[in-house]
Amino acid sequence: MTSQPHANGDARSVPELDALPKSWDPGTVESDLYDGWVEAGYFTADPSSDKPAYSIVLPPPNVTGSLHMGHALDHTLMDALTRRKRMQGYEVLWLPGMDHAGIATQSVVEKQLAADGKTKEDFGRELFIDKVWDWKRESGGTIGAQMRRIGDGVDWSRDRFTMDDTLSRAVRTIFKRLFDAGLIYQAERLVNWSPVLETAISDLEVKYEDVEGELVSFRYGSMDDSEPHIVVATTRLETMLADTAIAVHPEDDRYRELVGTTLPHPFLDTELIVVADSHVDPEFGTGAVKVTPAHDPNDFEIGLRHQLPMPTMLETRGRVAGTGTQFDGMDRFEARVAVREALAEQGRIVAEKRPYLHSVGHSERSGEPIEPRLSLQWWVRVETLAKAAGDAVRNGDTVIHPASLEPRWFAWVDNMHDWCISRQLWWGHRIPIWHGPNGETVCVGPDETPPEGWEQDPDVLDTWFSSALWPFSTMGWPDHTPELAKFYPTTVLVTGYDILFFWVARMMMFGTFVGGDPAIIGDGAAKKSSPQVPFKNVFLHGLIRDEFGRKMSKSRGNGIDPLDWVETFGADALRFTLARGASPGGDLAIGEDHARASRNFATKLFNATRFALLNGASPAPLPPTAELTDADRWILGRLEEVRADVDAALDNYEFNRACEALYHFAWDEFCDWYLELAKVQLGQEDPQTARTTAVLATVLDVLLKLLHPVMPFVTEVLWKTLTGGESLVIADWPTATGFASDHAAAQRITDMQKLITEVRRFRSDQGLADRQKVPARLSEVSAAGLDAHVPAVTALAWLTPPAEGFTPSASVEVRLSASTVVVEVDTSGTVDVDAERRRLEKDLAAAQKELAGTSAKLGNDAFLAKAPADVVDKIRARRQVAGEEVDRITARLSALPAGE
Repeated sequence: MTSQPHANGDARSVPELDALPKSWDPGTVESDLYDGWVEAGYFTADPSSDKPAYSIVLPPPNVTGSLHMGHALDHTLMDALTRRKRMQGYEVLWLPGMDHAGIATQSVVEKQLAADGKTKEDFGRELFIDKVWDWKRESGGTIGAQMRRIGDGVDWSRDRFTMDDTLSRAVRTIFKRLFDAGLIYQAERLVNWSPVLETAISDLEVKYEDVEGELVSFRYGSMDDSEPHIVVATTRLETMLADTAIAVHPEDDRYRELVGTTLPHPFLDTELIVVADSHVDPEFGTGAVKVTPAHDPNDFEIGLRHQLPMPTMLETRGRVAGTGTQFDGMDRFEARVAVREALAEQGRIVAEKRPYLHSVGHSERSGEPIEPRLSLQWWVRVETLAKAAGDAVRNGDTVIHPASLEPRWFAWVDNMHDWCISRQLWWGHRIPIWHGPNGETVCVGPDETPPEGWEQDPDVLDTWFSSALWPFSTMGWPDHTPELAKFYPTTVLVTGYDILFFWVARMMMFGTFVGGDPAIIGDGAAKKSSPQVPFKNVFLHGLIRDEFGRKMSKSRGNGIDPLDWVETFGADALRFTLARGASPGGDLAIGEDHARASRNFATKLFNATRFALLNGASPAPLPPTAELTDADRWILGRLEEVRADVDAALDNYEFNRACEALYHFAWDEFCDWYLELAKVQLGQEDPQTARTTAVLATVLDVLLKLLHPVMPFVTEVLWKTLTGGESLVIADWPTATGFASDHAAAQRITDMQKLITEVRRFRSDQGLADRQKVPARLSEVSAAGLDAHVPAVTALAWLTPPAEGFTPSASVEVRLSASTVVVEVDTSGTVDVDAERRRLEKDLAAAQKELAGTSAKLGNDAFLAKAPADVVDKIRARRQVAGEEVDRITARLSALPAGE
């Protein structure tokens, strides 16, 4: 180890270059680095700290789940935010945890029992719950290890689970408060029912798919056209066994005389009343609809308006029951066929359309079509709660990013329906309601004892109910804890816009409901006066799509396992790819090429730092500005501009803008230009060499810090080797240096870059190989103000000074900001004319083929009529490039000397 002055002026031990591997191999260092961070306690929050607080709660993944790309995006962005704030001097809490995932977890364990020929009923409720806990301890939480693999800087000492005792106490507390306030009630309502799971499921767990079914039209009433009758149509023919009415539009003259009359049911000893309801579209089909209030959402509303009977014709497993017909006991799909055949026997089938494509809701968990079903459930009355959640955003207590998604927020909370919170499961938070022998009901709080002999309600709470308490239950509510005092409300919630309604809105409802609780606002001098919401900001990112912009799904086979990318490209590459595509509210399309480019970027950083270290770069005070070269002043000015741009972007959650700025600065400006210019400067004597290495170290120090939140592993290795510092995790975030951009120096560098680029292009056109040096003479360099840059131009354009008797064979004029520089070169003896002609003729043929192909497509009217606009634009651009190439190569061929 050697002692070197640090950029801040203090002496630190700097590791020798040998501490840095010869090449970047992320798999050999990432796990050890992460374990070291955790063991050092860098991610452990201190509620007693006097630092300003910054807190995020991790949206709890399911205990049954594994890390997918959506998680990886979520976690990358949260980790980037918390790492930056920690470096900025905040006391940071990023609190992790998992959701008990009632349906998913119970299904997993039931499948294991089924493999042994057992059911949960064979064990009973208590033993079955024990088995679920056993599974959780042995197999649950896979995602925790995966979070470590991608570098999540969470406070593992505060890891939470929604079924922990402390969180269960919070659930029972808020349930009782809501119940006592009249905001929880029990009622028969229509729900999404899963016959496979035998439970109500939430809207979020229903996925709609287009399926090929049948649309059957059949006749109610007389078979005689002159007698009262009505034709209706349905895709779910079995539900006619629970029809109680036929609805027509009030102004439909065809049925006016039938309104108020009844028609007999073909299979039941009941009469169907004809009602007039404005919901009916008289222009669709026959203008009449069958009404099954217990099995269709629209029919349920009609049933309420007209006080219709609401019989249920399906039991919990989806079998016909209670109709008193020959269809009882049949599965719903079996009954669909049997009812059609029975109606056909009576001559009542009027028309059948098959196949008939229509949208059908399917259970996300079990895959089968869900069944709208009337069921006795527990509900939350949401009107006042939803208003408070809406007002919190209207008043600015919680800010949604991007603001463009606010209308979606208000559209939801301002029109929210009561929330079904009960599930017919065994695994989950048991509803704290006890029923007495005479129908009495009592809600029992966490510190109360239920009446002796009473039975607890068999249902459990919707998983979203307990996760709606997540921001404050995880910090110890309903008790007043140091965590609540320090870190609540949380600073920002990071999540996808797709669960804005299902989770974010519910957290806002419950958070505002308990906002005035002494456990949250404190008391005395420490009492909080700010509005109490669960989070001050909501950042909504988009969804991950494949490289073609398609939604990832199992059926398409286009899903990506983020851990595969970690193994192949490294965690930094995964993270940078995701953050580089993440804009507020916008979807991002990614593929392996993006990850490969990010890995190459990490390698580029590694090689650049290794070059700097090989040339003696180490932290040292920068020399006075007057002693710096144009290149030094230019790169330091650009560094300060990029630092400010990155800060502004991250403050606005524009991760994509921050990453783009860092990528192009690091690759295009620092690596491609400054490092090459530095090589020229390093070839000079001290003190210029020392000045250059000081600039190299300063730029790398700041650049690695700016990149660390998104690419923590490679930056940690490089920065520690460069500076000898303890860890970037606790290093200071770069602040304004006060280094003003030198516009004159920057313009000279821009002119020099243009000159070098144009000479390189000219060399290529002359058939000169890269790095093949040729004698050249530069004119008007002084007028361009580039005298000091001649060594760099000749080195980077691969030129040599002209010898005596120099005779140029070609020249190029380059127009710069102050004058035009003329570069004359002697290519005699450097170009094989015949070989160059063969190469150019091959290139010309390829360019002509591309030009012909694109021209043919653009001349095809049928193609232009069908192709998307962006595709047509790309083809036009390709044709333009091909045409320019044909012209360039043709000119070059004409300029070649005649062959022998």
